[in-house]
Amino acid sequence: MKQVTTIAGRMVPLPRNNVDTDQIMPKQHLKRVERSGFGPYVFHDWRYDEEGEPHEGFILNHPDYQDSTVLVSGHNFGSGSSREHAPWGLEDWGFEAIVAPSFADIFYNNCINIGLLPVVLSEVEVTELNELAHDPANHVVIDLDKQTVTCGEFQAHFEIDGHAKHRLVNGLDNIGLTLQHDEAIASYEAQRPGFKPSLG
Repeated sequence: MKQVTTIAGRMVPLPRNNVDTDQIMPKQHLKRVERSGFGPYVFHDWRYDEEGEPHEGFILNHPDYQDSTVLVSGHNFGSGSSREHAPWGLEDWGFEAIVAPSFADIFYNNCINIGLLPVVLSEVEVTELNELAHDPANHVVIDLDKQTVTCGEFQAHFEIDGHAKHRLVNGLDNIGLTLQHDEAIASYEAQRPGFKPSLG
C-alpha cells in the first residue's frame, strides 16, 4: 500500500447525499477477480446512458476534471452494501482522497485499508469546498501530518483516528501490519510442538 502524506490537485464536486456503493460501482461490473481495473466503471450509470454514450452534464465526463485527485461529496458517502469494489474503483480512477461531512463506517474502513484517504469536514466547510471545486482552476492540498485541507484562503482541520493515520502515513495494509510482528510470529512458531499445524 502506498504511503499517504500530502495530496494535491483538482477537486471533483459531487454535492449529493447518500451516495451508495451501488451508485459508485454498479453491480454489473463486479466480475473482475483482480483489485485493479475498476476505474472506468466508477459512477457508470450516472456517466453513461443506455446506449453507452456519456452524459455531457455529469461532472466526471467534463474534460477539465479528468486528472482530479480529490472527490468532494455529501453526507453518508459510501452507504449501502459493503462491497470493497467501490473504493477500489475510486482509487483506480485516480482519486487519492474523498472529502465529505460523513461516511458509512464500512466504506470508511475499506478506504483506509487501501490507502484512499477519507476526510471528514463540517457541512459548512464541505459546502464551501464544493463551491471552490466548481472552478477547475482551484487546487486543493490535503496534509495528513498536519490534518489540514487548504484551497487558496480556505483552510480546515480534520480529525482522524491515530491508528488509521499511522497506517496511512506508513503505507500499512492489513498484511503490512501483521508483518511488523514477523519476528514474534516466527519465535512463536518455533516453539510450537511439531505435531501442531505450522505456518511454515
